[in-house]
Amino acid sequence: MISVLIAEDMHLVRGAMVALLSTEDDIKVVGEVGHGDEVVSSCLQHRPDVALLDIGLPGTDGLTAAAELHRRLPECATVILTGLATPAALHRALDAGARGFVVKDTPASQLADCVRRVATGQRVVDPELAVATLNAKPNPLTPRELEVLQAAAEGAPVGEIADRLCLSGGTVRNYLARILTKVDARTRVEAVRIAREAGWLWSDDLTELGLIRRRDTGAPAGRANSAR
Repeated sequence: MISVLIAEDMHLVRGAMVALLSTEDDIKVVGEVGHGDEVVSSCLQHRPDVALLDIGLPGTDGLTAAAELHRRLPECATVILTGLATPAALHRALDAGARGFVVKDTPASQLADCVRRVATGQRVVDPELAVATLNAKPNPLTPRELEVLQAAAEGAPVGEIADRLCLSGGTVRNYLARILTKVDARTRVEAVRIAREAGWLWSDDLTELGLIRRRDTGAPAGRANSAR
């Protein structure tokens, strides 16, 4: 029997997943939570074989929770669920140690199959997203250019970027000009957006990557509920 914990803040979606997976003879939903801050503690309590995590959980997002689970409970396979699949999101999920990445409109039978496969150590990625990622434009920026762009993304002016990276102001301006040309952007802001959407440059705020909508990140209303 494969034990599963579901983390999804939309009650109807979570309830539907619980109901659908509960019809499978070899899958048992042992827990469900609606807030990202509850994920790790609930998984440590229930010790599920698989955790299905919405990427846009309020509080601790699904990717951060997946990374923490990978560190503290590596035997629990994580699957990221998202309504907006992008190569950048897939890269982040894989970096977080997730074994699966599927869109929320995946048919129930395919979701159950995903659970079974990741429970045996396989990696499962939405096929269309996998193709899109393989066909994605390669990163044209050098490591140094990425450092300059990251500093610019944080709002640092040229002088501060120069001091931080031990460069001259003129060299920083040259880097920024090359970056704009390479990514076909007109402004630094546009260059940052393009790099983040492509997965070349990360942001700690998933809303800046367009992966989730901004939501209330207040404390969870209650403790994790055990599935019945």
